[in-house]
Amino acid sequence: MNRESFAAGERLVSPAYVRQGCEARRSHEHLIRLLLEKGKCPEDGWDESTLELFLHELAIMDSNNFLGNCGVGEREGRVASALVARRHYRFIHGIGRSGDISAVQPKAAGSSLLNKITNSLVLDIIKLAGVHTVTNCFVVPMATGMSLTLCFLTLRHKRPKAKYIIWPRIDQKSCFKSMITAGFEPVVIENVLEGDELRTDLKAVEAKVQELGPDYILCVHSTTSCFAPRVPDRLEELAVICANYDIPHIVNNAYGVQSSKCMHLIQQGARVGRIDAFVQSLDKNFMVPVGGAIIAGFNDSFIQEISKMYPGRASASPSLDVLITLLSLGSNGYKKLLKERKEMFSYLSNQLKKLSEAYNGRVLHTPHNPISLAMTLKTLDKHCDKAATRLGSMLFTRQVSGARVVPLGSVQTVSGYTFRGFMSHTNNYPCAYLNAASAIGMKTQDVDLFINRLDKCLKAVRKEQNKESDVAGVDNYDKTEDVVIEEMALKPDNVLLGTCQDSS
Repeated sequence: MNRESFAAGERLVSPAYVRQGCEARRSHEHLIRLLLEKGKCPEDGWDESTLELFLHELAIMDSNNFLGNCGVGEREGRVASALVARRHYRFIHGIGRSGDISAVQPKAAGSSLLNKITNSLVLDIIKLAGVHTVTNCFVVPMATGMSLTLCFLTLRHKRPKAKYIIWPRIDQKSCFKSMITAGFEPVVIENVLEGDELRTDLKAVEAKVQELGPDYILCVHSTTSCFAPRVPDRLEELAVICANYDIPHIVNNAYGVQSSKCMHLIQQGARVGRIDAFVQSLDKNFMVPVGGAIIAGFNDSFIQEISKMYPGRASASPSLDVLITLLSLGSNGYKKLLKERKEMFSYLSNQLKKLSEAYNGRVLHTPHNPISLAMTLKTLDKHCDKAATRLGSMLFTRQVSGARVVPLGSVQTVSGYTFRGFMSHTNNYPCAYLNAASAIGMKTQDVDLFINRLDKCLKAVRKEQNKESDVAGVDNYDKTEDVVIEEMALKPDNVLLGTCQDSS
């Protein structure tokens, strides 16, 4: 209500009570005004009543919510289901216009304002997380892979001769397919083994640049966040190579916002060399539903070019989700989550180390990877493929998600390219291993439950292997409950899930 409404209310209720209610509303409006003036994430999170008031005020600025609106076009924000309308807080028009995903819509001032505020808050959080000199970013309603594709397609117009993308290998399908979808030929640079870690082969990158010619290379496509034993690419050195040869540099920072180390690498790479854009997932970094990403960079005009490359309007759902989340958390709440994630990484590392030693294994030494850990699986060495599938199946049936069992010598073809040792980021990693990651939002009880269930599964696998050795050629023997559950998981429909292969 406005001042006139409150004044009218004083004729019906005691003016003292009305004034008290007016002051309470002003406290909500003060928070909203500060947000609009500063465009930064509030230090302390908002309560739900302030959030809902804010969203309602924005929504009624859209034409589909005007009283007496008469829409005669093909896109008038009509929604058949009231449940769907409530799910989206009655933001129906989406964001952007046909020529620019960041443009303001005349029919949807509220949705446009929501989009601008969300992008401003996300930019503030990226700076808070460690990339202090980033100049622009926007939320795009596509996951990381398609967002990378959008970056590559934008570069196509700047480099008409280019047909190659130099890509230090990481065994994750969507980032590889993003290059294929954009119409370019990935040039795979194999990693080098340093101790337990797989690191960027800088000499091979530069040699390939010289061999192909800089004009024929669209960009270098590097990676920060990744599964151990691969570690983040040497971003500073790659950025210098890109600057020296005048080649664009796109960074896949999928779940790197939650890691101060990954963000520091991006900041340093931009300081000493060239990074054109870096892309990160909304769901992995901000705990919202899958379907959005952030494209950010250090050159404001280039980021605007990418936003203009997006064809048509776009869903406002990812922007709405992350806006609600950041306003609920506040910058202090998000910083607290980042701090807790680091603590959980140390705790997971210690617990995994204790368990691995009990099975004659060890946690791989990967100090340059700040999120993912890998534990060797000596238990699987005798019958690697079968045991890996079995262990993965047992973990899956016990509701352990996210752990990856990586056997030796796995071969997979992705978009016509065959990778040996797939999932291990190299052709011949020395041992089989299991991955686990400490991601934002993980709690102590998650680690404890994972370690407990993994322990039981390893015991069952070892017991089964011993039985197979003792009764070789004999099929009929008593089965433990674990083995029965495990065999159920090994039915054809469950094998892919059981091996925890990354299908993204």
